[in-house]
Order: sequence, then structure tokens, then C-alpha cells
Amino acid sequence: MDLVKAQQKAKELVAQMTAEEKMSQLLYTSPAIERLNINEYNWWNEASHGVARAGVATVFPHAIGMAATFDKDLVKTVADAISTEARAKYNKSIEFGDRDIYKGLTYWAPNINIFRDPRWGRGQETFGEDPYLTSHLAVSFIRGIQGDGEFYKATACAKHFAVHSGPEKTRHGFDAIASKKDMYETYLPAFYYAVKKADVAGVMGAYNRTNGEPCCASKTLMQDILRKDWQFKGYYVSDCGAVRDIWEFHKFAPTMKEAAAVSLKTGCNLNCGESYKYLTDAYEEDLISDDDITEAAEYLYTIRAMLGEFEEDRPYSDIGYEKLDSEENKALNLKVAEESMVLLKNENNYLPLNKKAFKKVAVVGPNSMSHLALEGNYFGHASEYITLADGVRRVFSDSKIFVADGSHLCSEVKSSWDGFEYLYSEGMAAASESDVTILCLGLDRTIEGEDTNHSNEFSSCGDKNTLYLPSTQMKLAEAICDVAENVIVVLTCGSAIDLGDKVRKHAKAIIHAWYPGALGGLAAAKLITGEASPCGKTPLTFYYGNKEIPSMEDYSMKSRTYRFIEDEPLYPFGFGLSYTEFDYSNFKILSDESDVMKVSVEVKNTGSFDGKEKVQVYAQFTDSRTSTPNYQLCGTASVELRKGECKTVELEVDKFFIKAVLEDGSRVEPDGKITLFVGGHQPDELSKKLCGYDCLKAEI
Repeated sequence: MDLVKAQQKAKELVAQMTAEEKMSQLLYTSPAIERLNINEYNWWNEASHGVARAGVATVFPHAIGMAATFDKDLVKTVADAISTEARAKYNKSIEFGDRDIYKGLTYWAPNINIFRDPRWGRGQETFGEDPYLTSHLAVSFIRGIQGDGEFYKATACAKHFAVHSGPEKTRHGFDAIASKKDMYETYLPAFYYAVKKADVAGVMGAYNRTNGEPCCASKTLMQDILRKDWQFKGYYVSDCGAVRDIWEFHKFAPTMKEAAAVSLKTGCNLNCGESYKYLTDAYEEDLISDDDITEAAEYLYTIRAMLGEFEEDRPYSDIGYEKLDSEENKALNLKVAEESMVLLKNENNYLPLNKKAFKKVAVVGPNSMSHLALEGNYFGHASEYITLADGVRRVFSDSKIFVADGSHLCSEVKSSWDGFEYLYSEGMAAASESDVTILCLGLDRTIEGEDTNHSNEFSSCGDKNTLYLPSTQMKLAEAICDVAENVIVVLTCGSAIDLGDKVRKHAKAIIHAWYPGALGGLAAAKLITGEASPCGKTPLTFYYGNKEIPSMEDYSMKSRTYRFIEDEPLYPFGFGLSYTEFDYSNFKILSDESDVMKVSVEVKNTGSFDGKEKVQVYAQFTDSRTSTPNYQLCGTASVELRKGECKTVELEVDKFFIKAVLEDGSRVEPDGKITLFVGGHQPDELSKKLCGYDCLKAEI
């Protein structure tokens, strides 16, 4: 069904409703209207990295891990698998009359906020710190979720609009102040691409204010930018409870009914929460009109029509339950987990290990046997989890495996009869008895995530207070380094972590595994032994733990991310080692069109292992009218090469990201020199040193 037909169907249905019925449909728990043969519908569904909160489903690596693949096609394949499982579950749910929360097809993903501060707890839900990478992965994810058929397979929703990335503790009343330059250069491009390039069905407003206006009652964001400038045709939904915040915390409206009224009139069509129950009072007092209610309902019913809800022959009804948790999706899940992991250090090519040469292997650390360390947040339930310890057991099948927690995740209690928190000596014992120790450190959603509503020494309501590991794990890691020569660190967390000088220097290898999904333990073990080859790249900058980062409340991009950093980081954006080497040559500009420049480069695998390379194109440009990024990612491609193999890789360079952004937010052609760089990393000095080669460049 095309959009025009869906809009007409929506108008026909809504025209038959009373004002009270229309208002009832503007809450995420939309009741049935039996006289019109309209079923109840619950709009709240989650699918950040798999169908979430609705029972068994494939749990893929969290979004930040998918971003580390730097692979648009792979992300689209994952999203397509998610929407297939969504339809399989939906088809069975309605067969049995279950239309409850998390059982629908309107998914509130992806989170495309910019991960500008590595302390932010929800950064794990995003595609990283870069607007190009976030924009293009968002388009891939949305297209995978929504499909390319006559009807939506499911719908995506770009969130949280806009300028939203912490702090979690004050998000309900916080005012994010951002200049127009930062808005249009960094915070808005991904939403623009979601609307203009992917036709995303929904946009979710953030909790906070942006430049004084609550995001769910912002004329600037909702009317001027989204509807007028970008011609958005989908539905706008509040974050859950955000309309209440307009009254309670932002003090933007004096009563709840006035908060509901201003949100609706500004363009928030759907309320996640209970606040739109006050629309009845607002309607009776003429704070809102029948036209306001009708317009919102028509936006929502257009989406329901596009999902095929009102068709006699429901689309995608042939997707059977066997598609859920399928072997095909498990294989895809393992592949994505392998490609998401970033090899940060590999001293003297210590990895991959010959598993036959290690008779005793220790797996030590609080995340060694943890399911939580695989899942991240916004998760479903897998039918099978392979923890890091499980994965090592499977791969090192002929070795003696010692497993020990060694410490609690973030607290230390020396005398606890039921908690077993103080176990450093057990970890040291396992390590001292083994030929190699795999140290499993990191975080999980109990201390890193969305508004956890509690704080401790390490975190505040889900945001990290430090870029170092929690002190308990630092103590364990340093103790292990004292008793074990051969240490491999596997970090599972949603952001950047500094292990500290002692551990970082002692470890033979460091693997950053993110929250790698249900099969992440197997992926890590296969990578350690070379059954998989590392190819992930860092989607955000890793800072030293003692670096002074601007306050999280400061939304200026000055000194933030690789694009504006002023000193050398711990690990740069776009970095990741491989077991093999790649040689770049013959960089050419093939064509230069209005929006896209086509380039090519020859890539040869000159090492001893088969591998996959994530080719990256960066632009460096200057403009006399404004400041410009140090470098700007503007093209990516993935190429798989057997050892000795050479291929010509063609890439599309997105010229939207080779524009200077002026103080008024306008994008213009730079008036200075433009240089393109291509390679397997960013063209900064640290990347050259870590990777051992320079990028190729071309002037344009």
C-alpha cells in the first residue's frame, strides 16, 4: 500500500470516530473500537539488537557493537532478520489473541543519538560518535526493519529527537544547549538521513529540553525542522513519560492538561505514558481542537494501514514461527559478534593462539560466566547463551579450563557469607596454575545503562563517573598480572574503558567485545584461536582514564570526539588490528556527482591469514568562515580477502559530509583545500603509529 492510499484509509477510519475515541487512540495503549472492527494496539515495542522484552528471540550484539563492524550491508541484514522474527512472533501473538505490550510491530529503534561522551550509559544503544557512520547505519537498520515490500514489514522509529546523550540523572528536566553549528554539523544529520533517505515511519522525542524547548513540545524541532524543512510524513511519539516532564520538571506548562495540550498541538501524535488521558479535560476547555485530535489520529492510522492491519489478507502472514531463533539467525549472530570485536593490542603477534599448545587455560573475571555481559540493555531472551567461559571450553576442548570470578563487578565486601565478592585469591590461583589467562573484565547494564536510579562509586544513574574500570576489577587485573605472564584481556561493555598503565602494558592482547550478544563467548574464543579473524573498528574515541573531558552537561562539540579532539587519545576512532596485513594502492576518483563522489582503491592481503578489511575514506578540509573537523569519515566499504588476494574496492563518498557548517547551521562548499584519505584507519598520527602505515591521499 502506498502512502497516499494509507493516508486515505486512515482518514476514512478516523472520520467515523467520536472525539473521545480519537483521543483514546493517541495513547500507546490504544483500546479497541469494536463498532469499527478496530482491534486494540500497543505501540510500545523494542528492537535495538533483536526483538526485546517479548520472550525468546535472537539477541544480536548491541548497537555499538554493530557499529564496530563498519558494515552497512551487515547491519541491514541484521535488521531484516529482526523484522522477520518480529512478524513471526506477531503472527502467533494475534492468533492467540495477545495484543499486549511488546507484541506489536512498531519498534522504537534505532537510537541514533551521537555518542559524544564515553561516560554516557546509553551510548551502548547508539552507532557511535560519528555523524556519517551513525547516519548510514541508521538508514541500513531502518530499511532492514521496514522492508521494501508493498506494506511495512515492521516500522522503525528514530530516537531521541534531538540533542540527547546524557546526563541520565537529570534528563527529565535538563536543557541541552547546542549552537546551530553543532546542531546541523553533529546532532541532526542522522535524523535527517533517517527521514530523507530511509523514510523512517516514526520519530521519538527526547526527555530533555533543547535550547529551552521541551523536545516533545518543541516548535523548532517538531514543526520547523521535522515537518516543514524535512517534510516528515510519519508519526511523532513522546519518550515514555516525557509529556509529564513538560509540566513536572521543565515547568513549561502549569498543569498536566496544558502540558498534554501543548505537546499535541506542537505535533506529538502519540503519548508513551499516561499524560494524554488529560486530553479530555483539555478538549472540554478548548485548549485543543477536534482538528488537532484528528490530525494526530490520522498520522497513527496511516502507520497501522501501512502495516497491513486492516487488510483482509494480512501481509507477511506467511512468515512462520520456525523463522524465530532459527539456525540461520544464530549463524548470522555469530558472524556479527566476530566482526564487531576490536583487537586493540596484539604484542608481537601473540594472537592467534595455537589451542593445542595450551594445556591449562584460566578464564578469570566477573564477566567470565555472565549472561548480562552478553546482553547489554533493551534485550530479548536467547534460547542459548555462550558465555566467555563456555566459549573457551568449546574451543579449547582438549585443555584443562580453570574458571574464577576473581572479584565482584564493582563492589568489594570482605566478609559476605552469601555474596562471594572477595575472591581475588581464587582468580590468582587459577591464573598462576595456567599457561594462559583470559581476563574477562568490563561492565553490564546494572551499572551502565538507562537511568538506573541508583549510584555508587563507579556510576551515577547509569553514567560512568570514570573511564577506568571499577576499582575492584582494577585490583583483580593488576593482581593477575603479578602472577601470570601470558594475559589476554577481553572487555565486555558498551563504551570506552582504560585498563590503566600496568594492565594495558602487561597484557599480551586486548580485545574489546562490547555487549556481543548471546553467542559472544564463542565469538571471542574463536577470535583468540584464529578460527575467526578480527576486523572490528572503534566507533568512538578511547580516552586515557585521567583525561579531563568537558562536563557531560556541556553540549558543545569543542574537544569532543575524533573530529574535534585537541590531544592524542588512547585509541583513535576507526582503529582496530587484524591478524593479517593489507596494502593499499592506486587510489582513484572515478566520478564526482552532485551528492556522491565515486572512488576506487586496490587492497591486497599481504599477510599470512585470510581476513576482512573495513576500508575507510576521510576528508580533511578548511574554510575561512568557520572551524572544520580534524578529519571527517565520509565513506566505508567491507572487503574480504584471502591471503595474497587483491581486489579493487569501489566506494561512494557522501559529499554531504564534506561541507563546511557555518554558525547559522547552513552547509556550504568549503572555500579551502579538500583532501581525501583512504585506508583501514583514520589518517591521524596515532593511527599511523599503531597500524604501521599511512593512508593514501588525493586532492580534490
